[in-house]
Amino acid sequence: MTTAPDNLPPPDDPREALTHHLPALRAFAISLTGNVALADDMVQDTIVKAWTHIDSFQTGTNMRAWLFTILRNTFYSHRRKRKRELPDPEGIHAASLYEKPEHDSKLAMTDFRAAFAKLSDEHREVLLLVGASGFSVQEAAEMIGVPPGTVKSRASRARSRLCALLGMKDGEHMLDGVDGSTAAVMSRSGTQAA
Repeated sequence: MTTAPDNLPPPDDPREALTHHLPALRAFAISLTGNVALADDMVQDTIVKAWTHIDSFQTGTNMRAWLFTILRNTFYSHRRKRKRELPDPEGIHAASLYEKPEHDSKLAMTDFRAAFAKLSDEHREVLLLVGASGFSVQEAAEMIGVPPGTVKSRASRARSRLCALLGMKDGEHMLDGVDGSTAAVMSRSGTQAA
């Protein structure tokens, strides 16, 4: 892996670089969880784990990729724990769900977020890594622990699923009328070389 372009000189102590990655970590966590408070907790856990295990970070490698891997593992650990929890008796989670409104207008960000939330964890993760976060297929494969071909396949299936969830017709351009962050997730080819 290579060092992420931060436009900053490498610090003497890798701990000094941790704060430079907070915005990207928070965005990734929010996209994975769909819950700002939970995402902030996961970012905090990630930083604590990174700080505690900074000796395992290899100087000269991509710190952002290392932190994203820690965050990803934290997210999946949380998901496993959550499966053992009781259902939502007060209906708090159910109240946060809604159906996509019927309309013929251009793709709205709220529609995209709702569709994105319906993707599997693996599909959201790969689109965030190779799409929105700009990691190469090889870097994403190393973070996830799968072959690069699996990353490419998941990205392709995820984009197809998103198009289906958004009710896009054959031949309709998926980037018409979308904002920058939606375009970033949807437009990456997923075939970048490492």
